Amino acid sequence: MISRDSTALLNKPELDTHPSPQTPVHVPLAATQDETPAPEETTPQRRRRGLIFWLLCLAALIVVVLAVILPVYFTVIKKDNDSDSSSSGGGSSGNGTPTSGSVPTATPSAATTGGDGSTVTLEDGSTFKYSNPHDGFWVADPKDPFSGAAKPNSWTPALNETWKWGENRVFGVNLGGWLVIEPFITPALFQKYPTAIDEWSLSVAMAADTAGGGLGQLEDHYRTFITEKDFAEIAGAGLNYVRIPIPFWAVDKWEGEPFLEKVCWKYILKAFAWARKYGLRVKLDLHTIPGSQNGYNHSGKNGQVGFLVGTMGMANAQRTLHYIRIITEFIAQKEYQDVVQIFGIMNEALITTIGTEQLTAFYREAHDIIRGITGFGEGHGPYISIHDGFLGVDTWAGFLAGSDRIILDRHPYTSFSGSTFDEPIATGTGDGAGGVWPSTACAWADGFVAASTSFGVTIAGEWSNGYNDCGLFLTGVNGQQSYGGDCGVWQDASTWDDSTKAGLAAFNQAQMDALKDWFFWTWKIGNSQAGHVESPLWSYQLGLEGGWISRDPRTAAGKCGGGTPTFDGTYQPYMTGGAGAGTITVAAGTPYPPAQLNMADVPVAELPQYTATASVVPLPGPSIKGFEVDGWYDEDDRTLAPTTIPGCDYPDAWDGVNAAIPTGCGTGTTSAPTGTTTTATTDDDE
Repeated sequence: MISRDSTALLNKPELDTHPSPQTPVHVPLAATQDETPAPEETTPQRRRRGLIFWLLCLAALIVVVLAVILPVYFTVIKKDNDSDSSSSGGGSSGNGTPTSGSVPTATPSAATTGGDGSTVTLEDGSTFKYSNPHDGFWVADPKDPFSGAAKPNSWTPALNETWKWGENRVFGVNLGGWLVIEPFITPALFQKYPTAIDEWSLSVAMAADTAGGGLGQLEDHYRTFITEKDFAEIAGAGLNYVRIPIPFWAVDKWEGEPFLEKVCWKYILKAFAWARKYGLRVKLDLHTIPGSQNGYNHSGKNGQVGFLVGTMGMANAQRTLHYIRIITEFIAQKEYQDVVQIFGIMNEALITTIGTEQLTAFYREAHDIIRGITGFGEGHGPYISIHDGFLGVDTWAGFLAGSDRIILDRHPYTSFSGSTFDEPIATGTGDGAGGVWPSTACAWADGFVAASTSFGVTIAGEWSNGYNDCGLFLTGVNGQQSYGGDCGVWQDASTWDDSTKAGLAAFNQAQMDALKDWFFWTWKIGNSQAGHVESPLWSYQLGLEGGWISRDPRTAAGKCGGGTPTFDGTYQPYMTGGAGAGTITVAAGTPYPPAQLNMADVPVAELPQYTATASVVPLPGPSIKGFEVDGWYDEDDRTLAPTTIPGCDYPDAWDGVNAAIPTGCGTGTTSAPTGTTTTATTDDDE
């Protein structure tokens, strides 16, 4: 998520401101017994009794088979065959445009499954009715817990089918504020602790409040804020992707960092399982970076940029590459390649502070590390997503030509442009609904089409209905709004009239049409202490309930009109893992590590760094009887983990940009030996 801190916004470059049937049950057959009659039982009467007995057994078997198959037939197969050509239940031409008569190409068999109206039983034994008018179906097969047969809707390939970029469309939402805490998404947590402005200070305040639940309150939040039912509702809303921001402390934390270490990993595993169950693909996004990549509150700590900047910049980059490596090793395993199809390696790095040469060199190094683990070409690990750093398309044209499957992630918002947002959005319910704001959004299509051609796959990883900057804590706990009107109107959706909702709907659909492949920010906003959502423009779930977001995102097609540029869907082969993928020339980009960092007066070799001498602890897999996941894909990857050099007096990694440079901590101090990895285990269920 981009900065919610008004002080940080003063220096942020503007971006795009131009602007059930009953659940089938497995019934095991009884063990076969020896039914051969004894010689004395060979009379005709006894033979007739034996025949009757076997006929009854056959009838019972038929009943059992019908009990298993008919619910699947009527829930999934027949429903698909009987579907009509309505926009909510029809198929797709491949580009997201509704067509008629299409049915899912994969139908699950021998699995617990269900479609619209089926009953889902949760792990706590409670149930809910699955609502999906788009011919989607869920699959949860205990005999095949890594099945990819589920589909969220009729126009999206099942997980075990091929996703075709340029043909299939990403209709996604973010799960912001769940595993990486943001004030405006979970305002009640920050209202309880008024001194907190980011997850760092919130963790400190919680840890001190042992009577109030301590740091364990964060796990309470993980457990309740997003649940399996949310994934079911996302699929039922016609969506097919979720972007999940995660913190590096899902892997580990270092001394002095107050975060809740490792606990959220088991909820990430649950997210993977829920996504699989409902046929949703995942873009996993590393949102927090040691030292902070942007100084925003969602990077871990609000304040300075300490990643690849200043005295501790190189050391923080070393840790970051380690986390990227550990996460890659896990999601590259065969059990997760079909679910986690995109890995966003860093959210919103502030390139104007870090430096273009430094950051692009880091991206090249991360690419090489990831592909060194996964191998090259389609089917070998996830796509790699990088953020555009709030720069224009031209900056990234031809970046790392010959790389293997890199996605450019852009975050177009009007709400942080510095405008006073005077133009009204409530302009009636007719063709002019939304005023200037739909056309503002449609203008973004130019940049996305250009990037798709010159760079490769390009997505909108974040956008919202927030045409202005109103919302509780939206610009930070102590932030100020630029909106020239009354922000109170935009902090309570219950006050909105039909004209307001129509304007928001028009703005929403124009953005969908212009961006093509997108993830709305965000799925859910928590209530404030006032008892309702005070940033309603940012909640997809609330928009569905209120009617200003359509339950079929395909209906947005064509909203920007025939004159809007469109991408023809043709990428150069290397961009999607075809011929030439992984053939970056040595001369491409700045070598890593770069020779110099911004705000550091000495060469990188003289800056504090870490040594690769610590044991590696892989991320643990789920505990599923009979299905072990060891967390490590590439057994040839045996480099040890970074750790501090004995005797080096390191500055604070989170406040070390301008710190004095200690002696004996540079690259000439120690070597980086290799060793064996270790395997971790866990009792957490997927």
